[in-house]
Amino acid sequence: MRLELASRNEHKLRELAAALPAAWELALVDAEAFPEESAATYYENARAKARFGRMLGEFDVWVLGEDSGLEVEGLDGRPGIGSARYAAAGEDPLAKLLGELAGVAADGRRARYVCELVCLSPELEEFRGSGVLEGRIAEKPRGSEGFGYDPIFVPAGEERTVAELGQAWKRDRSHRALAAAALVDALGEAAAEE
Repeated sequence: MRLELASRNEHKLRELAAALPAAWELALVDAEAFPEESAATYYENARAKARFGRMLGEFDVWVLGEDSGLEVEGLDGRPGIGSARYAAAGEDPLAKLLGELAGVAADGRRARYVCELVCLSPELEEFRGSGVLEGRIAEKPRGSEGFGYDPIFVPAGEERTVAELGQAWKRDRSHRALAAAALVDALGEAAAEE
């Protein structure tokens, strides 16, 4: 199955390629610019990306839209859907988030990663997969693998950050991996009903 991800993010491409079935051929949609992420939910943003990619892709290619974010309890769910735009240009988003959490009790450091995937078939059938990874925000960045907020996100049941746990851990347990597994299940259920 040929699948194009409506994104310029190589990190997300690699993560999803590792989480999806090996038989799926995954590439980035070839586009100079993508629509602004202006919707109110992860699902709506992911769906808009998939629809945009569907307009650009070859007819026989499936298109995948993805949106994800980090929700922190002590920040009333921020940065949330605006995670990619949380920090101003040139500003370190990790330092900004840790600064906002300075002095916040452990309960307020509870957080979760959220991922929503929307896949469109060549015939415009829509399939979804959602994933949530619960955890907490560390006191300082640790680790060198991963990207985004991985150096400060400690998954529930772990003492190390996602960036310390590394790519092998993320392949099966990240919010994106969980969403990919849910998407594969949704596609399998649809195939079984035919």
